[in-house]
This record gives sequence, structure tokens and C-alpha cells, in this order.
Amino acid sequence: MELIANLLLISFLSGALCLLLPRKNDFFVKTIAVTASAVCLLLAYMVFLMPIANYQFLSYELFKIDNLNKFIVLAIGVFGFLVVLYSLKYFKAGSRMNIYYACILGSLSASFGAILSNNFILLLVFWGFLGFTLYMLIQTYPSGNAAAKKTFIIIGGTDCFMILGIAIIFFLSGTMQIDKIHLSTLNSKLSIIAFLCLAFAAFAKAGAMPFHTWIPDMAEVSPSPVIAFLPASLDKLLGIYLLARISLNVFTLTPGLSMLLMLIGVFTIIAAVFMAMIQHDLKRLLSYHAVSQVGYMVLGIGTGNPIGIAGGIFHMLNHAIYKSCLFLCGGSVEQKTGTTDLDKLGGLASRGSMPITFITFVIASLSISGVPPFNGFVSKWMIYQGLIEKLMISGGRLAVVLILVAAMFGSALTLASFMKLIHAIFFAQKPQTAQTGTGDVSWQMWIPQAVLALLCAVFGVFAFGFPLKYFIFPALAALNIPGVTAGLPGLWQPGLASLLIISCLIAGGLIYLLSNALGSKIRREKAFIGGESLPEEVRVTGVDFYQTIQDITILKKIYALAQKKVFDIYDVGKSVVIAIARVFSEIHTGNMHIYLAWSVLGIIVLFFIITGH
Repeated sequence: MELIANLLLISFLSGALCLLLPRKNDFFVKTIAVTASAVCLLLAYMVFLMPIANYQFLSYELFKIDNLNKFIVLAIGVFGFLVVLYSLKYFKAGSRMNIYYACILGSLSASFGAILSNNFILLLVFWGFLGFTLYMLIQTYPSGNAAAKKTFIIIGGTDCFMILGIAIIFFLSGTMQIDKIHLSTLNSKLSIIAFLCLAFAAFAKAGAMPFHTWIPDMAEVSPSPVIAFLPASLDKLLGIYLLARISLNVFTLTPGLSMLLMLIGVFTIIAAVFMAMIQHDLKRLLSYHAVSQVGYMVLGIGTGNPIGIAGGIFHMLNHAIYKSCLFLCGGSVEQKTGTTDLDKLGGLASRGSMPITFITFVIASLSISGVPPFNGFVSKWMIYQGLIEKLMISGGRLAVVLILVAAMFGSALTLASFMKLIHAIFFAQKPQTAQTGTGDVSWQMWIPQAVLALLCAVFGVFAFGFPLKYFIFPALAALNIPGVTAGLPGLWQPGLASLLIISCLIAGGLIYLLSNALGSKIRREKAFIGGESLPEEVRVTGVDFYQTIQDITILKKIYALAQKKVFDIYDVGKSVVIAIARVFSEIHTGNMHIYLAWSVLGIIVLFFIITGH
């Protein structure tokens, strides 16, 4: 218990200290933030090494360490330290840095608390505090005020559902202790309602549809470290953790609810990736892919079988790694060029530009696209195998076949989208108005990118020797799915394939270097027509790769509706509230006689309700 208390208090009190320091003392604030995040990483590793146990406080079992939450605690510690390190050079000296680091450390504390909580009330407290720190972090720049308000309303609204779900659970079970609650949704409508209420909160936190719209909006106006820290990593870990916990520990799901999860998952995959393909802003495009990848996690958990669930949880971890890397790379590009508009980027892979950012971005892009031998392929393969197993058990249901095909198609579209993105940023002709700069970003920024890119490769090539063996398979035992090992049928064994792929890459690189050394260099010329160089206004960028999909009849109509915010639950809800407010404003005419009549009518109705007539 002492170790958990230290983990929570050091991060929280360090954040409070940052807040209390004078605003101009950036050096002391940064020193406190780096030191506290490093200590939290060390403590998180110590928590990971602790045995499974419940921890009491004042005779209440408030915290529990098991194989599911201990590796997530370690992951949170890693991401927290890397983001703080990156932030040291990302931000220029400013008056809000003490607030920024205070919120980062506060988010760390609340995340640790939420993951380790074994009591629904305590979980709710930490969960709600995270919503507040997210709201504050989005407002790091003044341009984020509107996005912060939208995020707070969506997250806060689903938190209300969470409160309702917890109240129903307490009514049905008589306890708030999570590990003592086991409810069936087979014959209880109240259990189904409670599950859906908690699932809504998990979907909103992770960014699954239809509660996803806050992520693209905040990504456009928020600093890259904020996006890498919360929507890309911590919020995904927390949201999918809650979904896994309620789906496999707290409730016993019916086949209908499992199918509902799979449908939500595959819809999120396809809809978000189609939106990503037409974006012109780097961070907004990455944010839609962050939404799309949540679909794979929900899909894996929805299969209900060991390999699918293992794939979903592994994809949760993998996504946090490669998506954080992508957003940090995007932040580096933004710092060097002053923009995230893809129409204004290009040529950053040329010699002397941003070699480390280029390499790390490509690795993370291949990972999210599910290209072997990187980590994203392993987890997606496991999810596909889970769907195949589901198909065999269900007797070949057409719905499962379509879900499998759609999930694989979504991965192909992701690869296509990142081909466009890599070309637009690194290979396209540099615009004449582009901000020039020599060399890559400082080491405080590229080291976090390099560490995350390295993890993408290690977690793919050595998937069974490290992450699956020590993180994922033990976690399934905590979800009452025992006996999962590397020998489970359908698992991808990447050893030989990885060796062949790496050998081919090395051979290709050697051929390229030898051809240059022998004098057969490739001639590079600017694009021209009829002997005349192309003017700036007709420069070809990667942004236009897939613009023609908007001309497809069905997609054209859907994109038009999306442009009008028809699918945005926030805007739809706002329109409904305004319409209801107008109706009530018409009733309130200012005439006291009418108000008195309404009061009398209300008293009469209450009288009949109380007397039972």
C-alpha cells in the first residue's frame, strides 16, 4: 500500500508544486516535472514487480494489483516520462508552463489511481479528475478553448452514464468492490443497461464512435505532446482497460452484446479511416487514425475468445506506442516548419533535413498499417484469428465474415493513407514558401521518438519472447481466461519471416549504396512540362492522392453530411438542446397568471401521483 501511495502522491504533489511556483521559473518547473516523472517510472516498474494482492485503506479494499493493470501502470510511467522529456524543448518559455506540467503530472497520478482502483467510487473520482486535466491541457493554447469545451461536455456527459451504471451495479450486487461483482446480462435488463452505461464512458475515453468527435477537433489546436500523452496513449489504455474489465470480469456478456461490440468496432475502423484519407492537416489526419485503431481493440474484445481478446489488449498497448511516436514526430515537423498543413510540407527526407524524424515516422507508419515484422501486424493478426475462430464457432455466420473482410480492408486503407502522408511530408517537392531549417530536432525530442520506434520493432520481432509472454498472456488470466500460451493455435510466429524481411531490406540498401559508389547515380530533376519547370501553383502533393474517392456517389453524400456535422454527437445534441430551450422559452411569456396556472396544474398532478389515483 505504501508503494501505491507514493506513486499517487509524488506525481500529484509535484504537479501541485509546479502550479505554486512563480510562472517565470521555467527551469525549476521543468526540473520538478522531469524528476517526478522519472521517479514515477521507477515506482511503476516496482509496482509491476509486485505480487497480485488487494490493498486496504481504513478497512476498505480500495486498490488491487493484478496482471492486467500492473503492465498498464508501467506503460503509463513510460509514456509520462517520454512526453515530459519531449516537452522540454517543444515549448518555448511561456507563462502557462507551470499549468501545463502540473496537469501532466496530475494526469499521471489520476491515471495510476484509476487503473489500480478496486472500488467503483474511487475509480469514478480519478476518472473525473482526468477529464478536468484533459480540459486544461487542451487549453494550453488560446485557440483550444472551443475544443476543450466540446471535449469536456462529451467526456462529462458519458461520465454521467458511468455514474448511472455504477448505481445500477450497486443496486444489483450490493457492493462497490470491483473484484467481487459478477453479473450476468443473460436474463437481466438492468445488467444490460449498466453494461452499456459503462461502455459509453469507455468508448468516449478511448475515442470509439460515436463519441469520437472531440479527438480530431482537439488535435488540430492542441500541442503535439498533449495529443501523444492523452488521446494517443493514456486515454486508450484507460478506456480499453475499463471495457475489458467490465466485459470479462464484471459482466458475463450475451452473444448479442458481443456482436454489438464487434459491429461498433468494425464501423469505427472503416468510418474513421475513410475520414482520415481526405484530411489536409497532419494532426487531424493522425487523430482520425487514432479513432480507427480503437475499432480493432473493441473488435478483439468483442470476439470473446482468448486469441481475439489477447489481440485486442495487445493492440491497445501497440497503438499507444506507435501513435504516440507519430504525434511526437508530427510535433517535430511542426516545430521545424511552423505548420502541419500537408499542402505546405515536403522534402523533409532530403539530406540534412530531418533524418531521425523521417526514420521513426516511417517505422511507426508501418506499425499502424499492420506491416510485418512490426508490432501492429502481430496484434492485428491475432484479432483476425480471433474472428476466424468466432466464425468457426458461429457456424459460418455471414456477419462475422463481413466483419473480418472489413477489418482487413481497413488495414489496407490505413497503409494507403500513410503512403500519402509520408510522401506529402518527406518526399514531395518542397514548396517555395516553406520555412527552411537545417538538421533534426534536439535530442530531448528525438530520443522519445527513437525509443517508441524501437519498441515498435522489438514488440513485433520478439512478440512472443517479451510483450506477449510478460504482459498480455498473464493479463488474460486476470480476466478469467486461463491457459493462454505462445502455443495457442493461430498465433503468428514472426521469427523466420522477420529474418527474411530484414535480410531483404539490408540487401536492398547495399545494392543502393553500391550503385551510388560505382557511379551509376540516379539523376534527379524537378518536374516539368514541355521543358518548362512546373510553377508553384501546380505543384503535386501527396494530399491529392485519394481526393477522387469523394466523387464516388455514396461517399460523396456521406462526406457532405460529415462536413455539416450530421454525425457529430456533440453538434446534434447541441441542436436538440437549443430546440428544446426555444420551446420552453415560448412557454415563459412573463405573464404571472400563466405561471400560477402551471403551478396549480403541477400540484394537482403531484396530488394524484402521491394518492395513487
